[in-house]
Amino acid sequence: MSLRERKKARTKTEIQRQALRLFREQGYQATTVEQIAEAAEVAPSTVFRYFATKEDLAVLDDYYSLADATAAALAAQPAELGPVPALRGALRALFDDLSPEERAARYERDVLMVTVPELWAANLGLFAKGREILRDQLAKRAGRDPDDPAVRAVADAMVGIGYGVLFDWAKNPQGDPIAALDRTLGRLADGLAL
Repeated sequence: MSLRERKKARTKTEIQRQALRLFREQGYQATTVEQIAEAAEVAPSTVFRYFATKEDLAVLDDYYSLADATAAALAAQPAELGPVPALRGALRALFDDLSPEERAARYERDVLMVTVPELWAANLGLFAKGREILRDQLAKRAGRDPDDPAVRAVADAMVGIGYGVLFDWAKNPQGDPIAALDRTLGRLADGLAL
């Protein structure tokens, strides 16, 4: 990226970061574009240059997205690994490569998505896209069709576990959610015996 493109990306990220902070602190409905602009130290017109509407600030497709990186990390796992160990290895590699700041921003993003109703609603498409990416990668690894019921069941179990860990962590943000996700996926690999 050129210097100009990097500066634009930083500005966009900062605007959205401040919007999310304000949504968390005072609620989505109570937050104005003018407040977001002031917090991001830009003009309201700059906010609208990057985000056509206030609702667009709630869509987190590009805000610390790990979709492509997760797909690449999963594809890079050894072929002999089953689906659960491959996903665990991919997530470990992915989060080990993040700086503490990137990790914290990602965690905050995910917690806000499940605790602010407007963010949840605005990002349902993002959840569906993540599910599809995981299903497609698992199918590719297994040499099966993505619509194979077994592939769908494994992918949906993994996605469900991910959301469960995220919901639990949002209620009690102690510890590392990736470590909790890894432990819980380990239970899936063990066959969920009680």
